[in-house]
Amino acid sequence: MAEIDDAIERAEREAFTKEPPKTLKGRIGFLIRQFGSAKAVAMEIGVTADSVNRYRRGARKHARPDVAAKIDDAVRQRWQPLVRKRRQKKAATTGGITVETRARFGYTAPVGTTDDGRFRRLTVHLPPLYAQRLFEACEAGASDQEMRGIIAEGFKVVYFQDGGGRAMGLSDVEINDIDYLDLDYLLGAA
Repeated sequence: MAEIDDAIERAEREAFTKEPPKTLKGRIGFLIRQFGSAKAVAMEIGVTADSVNRYRRGARKHARPDVAAKIDDAVRQRWQPLVRKRRQKKAATTGGITVETRARFGYTAPVGTTDDGRFRRLTVHLPPLYAQRLFEACEAGASDQEMRGIIAEGFKVVYFQDGGGRAMGLSDVEINDIDYLDLDYLLGAA
């Protein structure tokens, strides 16, 4: 099961949806910035460069239905990845992520302490460092187990050790038997 991948995907769908420009002029302006020229946009949507320039200037307020559909497809295909990339960068540099889960946590602890795994429901804010590591691991195609390790390390430091205030003998935390896992990307100050 790929719980972490699914959680990242859900978080992106929920938090990263931002509507693209609504006007034809705004959409064409966005496409020109993406493609670099009116000629390249024209080739993509199947019209002349002059038509693209008329749309950009606002001389034409509406495109033919078939062209409007091509413009819409081209904008949507390029818009959301940019928004996602920008928001991930912000979460990885200033905001961090909040992980909510119900899973079995086990850990290695000094002799005499209870280190038996047990189910816990936790909601923990992990600093930007862990968000960055998680995004990089996901981009690199890391396994679910590797991504669990990143989250488990964050839980160890932030929750179990309280940022260095307790349980310093705790060495390894494991996350197993995940009932659910949800991520929320915090974007920090604007």
